[in-house]
Amino acid sequence: MAMIEPRGRIVPVLLSGGAGSRLWPLSRETYPKQLLSLLGENTLLQQTALRVDDRSLFTDPMVIANAEHRFAIGEQLRAVGVDCPTIVLEPFGRNTAPAVATAALLASESDPDAVILAMPVDHWVRDHAAFRAAISAGVTAARYGRFVLFGVRPSSAATGFGYIRMGDEWEAASSIRSVASFVEKPDLVTVERLLACDQHVWNSGIFLLPARQFIDELAQRAPDVLAACRKALTGATRDLDFLRLEERAFEACPAISMDYAIMEKTDNAVVVPATFDWSDVGSWSALWSMAEKDPSGNVVIGDAVMEDTSGCYVRGDGPLVAALGVEDLVIATSPDVVLVTSRKRDQDVGKLVERLKANGHRSATQTHSVHRPWGYYQSIHSGDRFQVKRITVNPGAKLSLQKHYHRAEHWVVVNGTAIVTRDDEEILLRENESIFVPLGCIHRLENPGKVPLNLIEVQSGAYLGEDDIVRVQDIYDRV
Repeated sequence: MAMIEPRGRIVPVLLSGGAGSRLWPLSRETYPKQLLSLLGENTLLQQTALRVDDRSLFTDPMVIANAEHRFAIGEQLRAVGVDCPTIVLEPFGRNTAPAVATAALLASESDPDAVILAMPVDHWVRDHAAFRAAISAGVTAARYGRFVLFGVRPSSAATGFGYIRMGDEWEAASSIRSVASFVEKPDLVTVERLLACDQHVWNSGIFLLPARQFIDELAQRAPDVLAACRKALTGATRDLDFLRLEERAFEACPAISMDYAIMEKTDNAVVVPATFDWSDVGSWSALWSMAEKDPSGNVVIGDAVMEDTSGCYVRGDGPLVAALGVEDLVIATSPDVVLVTSRKRDQDVGKLVERLKANGHRSATQTHSVHRPWGYYQSIHSGDRFQVKRITVNPGAKLSLQKHYHRAEHWVVVNGTAIVTRDDEEILLRENESIFVPLGCIHRLENPGKVPLNLIEVQSGAYLGEDDIVRVQDIYDRV
């Protein structure tokens, strides 16, 4: 199953399986932080892809992704000119070691001497040139069979990162150091002690690996991971532009990180002390530290008004935020959630998400805007036997040809143009025009225009759940 032709270039592997729960409510499982524009116009996924767009050094990227995000990932990559990625779909998350193992197996099929660069897509790097320079410095070690990590000089006594203690200079290059030990997210007292000796760097979670040697190491230290990934690839199937791993085989794979499975056990690890600015964008305070601030030290994004307030991160993506006489807070609003926390406690936001999950609360994982390959919809209001939605269909996109057993629908075009299939009819609707789709009718909605189509949908019936959709035909091959 040859996927990529590296021809001596590095194979970038974009790891896109995280949920980013510490940036809730903005980031949620159905639409996590890597798909959001948090620092600049491009999303974190797009910024990561652009970091490795030098085709003299890198092949087209491979993406290891959650199957639920496949269409958003494909569309975002196309938007920045990445037209030929290999997108591998995990049926569920199994942490970084299985994801990297899958990538190494695929890359080595095309080139037994392939070197892969595995990196999370939810990280941020300001200087792409410095990043590429660090990769170029480490590639010689990777071709010598070493597993290369990239250590970032700490800019603060951060407790949310893992640390690497650097050892002696590597014999083949004085700019590269051996790895003496790892320290996983230490407390503040330990961090201050680590920083005092000047031999510790943040573990960026970026790996430059010779694929064949890495597979050999997996066979020795994590054979169950390797066996499950081999089996999942053997049974993999094509789904449009995606490669979908076989579910039952992948389910048997242990969920384990790269550090625990390999890096903390191997004798082959080396570290490149990197000079690029780096952040895992793992908290609201991280966003506050990187953003431009007003004279009072506030970061204000969206609809907000501040008075006698300092050191706050305020993001108004929902109702107006009004802050008066407060300090060092995070206030983040979405259409369905308001989060207020101290910047000192923002690392614990994930605990709120877990509590909401345990209570079965939709907002723990679902965004207010429900994204689909054709666009998105928002629930505006619901009551006894009715529901009102706003639907946005992207230019040139179409919903599946479908029917419902339990509900009828009224559509009113707000702006744009719609082609509606209704049984044997095909009807063109323009702004302020409407149509009724009776229960049981086979129908489809399509946007033939060059601008987004926005409409209001009113559903009525005995049952209004999203599982009351029978797809007759679908260009996205959904069931």
